[in-house]
Amino acid sequence: MSKHLKLISGNANPEFAERVAEYLHTSLVDTLVGRFSDGEIRVQIKENVRGADVFVIQSLSSPVNDNIMELLLILDALKRSSTHRITAVIPYYAYARQDRKDRPRVPISARLLADLIQKAGADRVLTVDLHSAQIQGFFDCPVDNLFALPVILEYLKKKDLPNTVVVSPDAGGVERARMLANRLGSSLAIIYKKRPAPNVVETLDVIGDIEGKNAIIIDDIIDTAGTIVAAANMLKEKGANSVIAACTHPVFSGPAVERLKKSEIEEVIVTDTIPVKGKEFEKLTVLSIAELVGEAIKRINIESSVSSLFV
Repeated sequence: MSKHLKLISGNANPEFAERVAEYLHTSLVDTLVGRFSDGEIRVQIKENVRGADVFVIQSLSSPVNDNIMELLLILDALKRSSTHRITAVIPYYAYARQDRKDRPRVPISARLLADLIQKAGADRVLTVDLHSAQIQGFFDCPVDNLFALPVILEYLKKKDLPNTVVVSPDAGGVERARMLANRLGSSLAIIYKKRPAPNVVETLDVIGDIEGKNAIIIDDIIDTAGTIVAAANMLKEKGANSVIAACTHPVFSGPAVERLKKSEIEEVIVTDTIPVKGKEFEKLTVLSIAELVGEAIKRINIESSVSSLFV
């Protein structure tokens, strides 16, 4: 590993950054990320990073806009500090669901954020389970989109559930569900739904045989939990024996935690791309992908293949 590798963390998920640093047998760069008296964000890199290969770890979770601004200011500070290369490590990429102009007079927010990150100084982006793969095309720099599926798969294999069916909660997630089903040796089912308004889901039917089976719903994000809970209710009504839900990004906004607590879901499996401190509940299992992200950082640093992690 290059001696010039440097890790920096914002305030979004410092515990995750520490776990990545531990995997890489290094420490985080001493960095001040605070506030001025008027609330403006104050950033200062307190170590020499000249000529270094710097990785800035910052999830763009709640408070979203504060965390975005922290990232942009850290990138700008590094750009003005004669670094060799700056990689923005963004485990959770905000505004990813606003990736197209699907109605009149709306922004393509995911594209705007990509422009801001590059303008601020990022030479490369490393992220996890983008909501839409096309977001990679919004960047003019290299983008590595990691998949948390291997970590979730390993955990599910240890549970050794019999007679399983992997369920996609919508048509957009079929490929993710298919990959998990193939590796678990399970059958596949799809929830057909329509969404009359943002964060409002009307579930219609399930395609596939789920009667008497242990269902595993797999998605990239649980936001208000409306989709996942509606899917679980549908599966139980159709005769599923049990329901487990798994996702990469536990956004858990609004009524999500209460909905999940009261739902038919027996276990909610998530990763640590977003901190869940203060949102824990008995059914929740948090898996760490710090080693996966750390290995990707290591490979980028030594100019090795990142895609081979998933072959």
